[in-house]
Amino acid sequence: MWYWTKVIFLVLLGSLGLWLGYELITFPSISSLKTENPVTSSLIEYRISEAKAAGKEPKKYMIWMPIEQISPNLQRAVLAGEDSRFFEHNGFDWEAIQKAWDEAVKEGEKEAREECEAQAKAANTPKKDCAPSEDDWIPPMPSFKRGASTVTQQLAKNLYLSEERSFFRKGREAVYTYFLERELSKKRILELYLNVIEWGDGVYGAEAAARTHFKKSASSLSREEAAFLAAMIPSPLNVFNPEKNRKRVVRRQRVLLKYMNSMKLNY
Repeated sequence: MWYWTKVIFLVLLGSLGLWLGYELITFPSISSLKTENPVTSSLIEYRISEAKAAGKEPKKYMIWMPIEQISPNLQRAVLAGEDSRFFEHNGFDWEAIQKAWDEAVKEGEKEAREECEAQAKAANTPKKDCAPSEDDWIPPMPSFKRGASTVTQQLAKNLYLSEERSFFRKGREAVYTYFLERELSKKRILELYLNVIEWGDGVYGAEAAARTHFKKSASSLSREEAAFLAAMIPSPLNVFNPEKNRKRVVRRQRVLLKYMNSMKLNY
């Protein structure tokens, strides 16, 4: 028994060592981002591979622009929509994470109650108390989607990670986020973010977005134009694609216009 326990332990230890070795070898050179501008990202490469797999010509429209040449209107609008506490946290907005958890718990309770009521109706039984108890219901893990994911976390994901959703990927995202915040200034993080995020089919970064959607440079975007672009960020290809759901984009634009002026650029 002791022999096999030792074997299993050594196998697990060896696997852990191999995994850590792989992570160290493949760990990105985050410190190089202090002076080097990325010419591509994990997300861009994923979109290119998607297009090739579908037999389409890959698109990539990206023009790097220093943050000084990106309208403060856009900077404020993006922070209002994506990370209003950007200059206050160290990469993780714990208040937003707690809020995401609370919302997930409420959603889970609602789903459990609706399922219980549907079962009672299907069985043609008298309506019963469908409030889930602590004994028979475990709240789901929060999705940590928009609102809980900070600008730094989104940057880490866009630059280095795949589109899969798993705790393993989330763990790597946390590590990259920590090092991005440790190695780079807030100004540089925001500059990188504004230059690599997706703003449409094959459109990446603020300058390409401004030219594509408004035929002008990112430096001259008005408040309304900036809020419109920022409204697209959560899902520029689908939910907040102005060609598919312009009304949704406009509704979110109106909300951002109310809050963007309160965003202070403290860099």
